[in-house]
Amino acid sequence: MIKHIVMWKFKDFAEGATRQENLMKVKAMLEALPEKIDFIREMKVELNVNPKEGMYDAALISAFDSLEDVNRYRVHPEHKKISSFVALVREGRASVDYEI
Repeated sequence: MIKHIVMWKFKDFAEGATRQENLMKVKAMLEALPEKIDFIREMKVELNVNPKEGMYDAALISAFDSLEDVNRYRVHPEHKKISSFVALVREGRASVDYEI
């Protein structure tokens, strides 16, 4: 199994919404994906509670059966819709994939 972790730092204001509004929108969009993409084994979004400067605002924790499934997810049209929006509202991104 592969864990796919992504973290984002959101802009203070983007696409007509505050950081918090965009965080909640992205969280809801991502957490709805398992109903649309059947090879997602786990998906949750956690929001940072530590206001310390330099911290990321949100973390996506997801699981897939294989790295091939992670790559299928990356190009899936439902994921690409969200990814396009996130690109407009974030200022930073980091990710890691690891085997468990």
